[in-house]
Amino acid sequence: MTFDPETATFLIAGPVRIHPRVLRVMSTPSLNHRGDRFHEVVGEIRERLPALWGTRSGRSAILTGSGTAGLEAVYSSLLPSDTRTLVLKNGNFGDRTDLIVRRYGKSVTTLEAPWGRHIPLDAARAELEKGDVGAVCVVHNETSVGLANRIGELAPHVHRAGALFLVDGISAVAGIPLSIDDWGIDALVAGSQKGLAAPAGLAMVHLSDRAVAALRPGTFYLDLKAHIDNLEKNDTPWTPAVPLFLALNEALALLEEEGLAARLARTHSMAEATRAAVAALGLSLFPDPAFASDTVTAIRNPEGMGDAEVRKVLQERYGVLVQGGQGSVKGQIFRIGHMGIADWPDLLVTVAALERILGKAGRLKEPGASLRAIVDRMP
Repeated sequence: MTFDPETATFLIAGPVRIHPRVLRVMSTPSLNHRGDRFHEVVGEIRERLPALWGTRSGRSAILTGSGTAGLEAVYSSLLPSDTRTLVLKNGNFGDRTDLIVRRYGKSVTTLEAPWGRHIPLDAARAELEKGDVGAVCVVHNETSVGLANRIGELAPHVHRAGALFLVDGISAVAGIPLSIDDWGIDALVAGSQKGLAAPAGLAMVHLSDRAVAALRPGTFYLDLKAHIDNLEKNDTPWTPAVPLFLALNEALALLEEEGLAARLARTHSMAEATRAAVAALGLSLFPDPAFASDTVTAIRNPEGMGDAEVRKVLQERYGVLVQGGQGSVKGQIFRIGHMGIADWPDLLVTVAALERILGKAGRLKEPGASLRAIVDRMP
């Protein structure tokens, strides 16, 4: 069959499938970004952001740029100049954090775990106890390896050290549970194209009052104080991507209608069903299963089969789009995303296609078992 993106089953790890309501609002005729209607839209977004963050505390910024722009805005504005910055990494996006931090940090210590293993909490505690760490930078949900780091366990030690807690939540926000207030997160970056299910191209940043007080001028375009101050006037400091703001507003409305708790619960249920289906297919997860992510499942390619035999066939024969590995695990794994508005029919089609591929290759132990694993967990 010819791959058709308009009818395909789309389960990559972001950007995710977009609701027709969100797509439609982007076809609105051009708006004056300094006019009343756009200011109304920004005001609606500002009122809806607490439903995304799960808190009404702190202050927010919305940047025209990907999640990486949000990270750079945070690190360029908040990394200390007189104390160390501690970076924890265990995947491709942790590597990216390390690269950005080293552009702006004066003294950087990096602690690393092998890809697919949890961040080194004990080593992090030891570094924090030295008393000279001013900021901790960590990825909450490492989509490159399908692993969620338990940063809530790290939080008390960060607080005890008095360090700023700067979190990449790009694929975590509206996808896995987190608590800005309970964990004392000082900066949290979200991406529009993940759990929120809006188009790629916007970064949302939540800052604690302590972080706002610590802001200093960083880059010109990504000056967080300028973005925060303007958002509170229902405006933006520079020309925004107007259609993306319209889409963000509609995606936030959909989240508000579903409820954050309900979206997190659905995402978790689909993740558990996916993991059960993987086991029934005779395949294995790439990360430590104890820390498997709810937004994306990373699966080792079947022995003797690679991208050409799995992902390419899924796409070209069955119209199912999943994602491959990145960096050092490229060609070794494939990843199924189940965040945003992904739902049970998407998962059933994907798993049925995988059954067929493995069955044709003589690698399927129990036909129908993976589909039953999904159906048994459907609401």
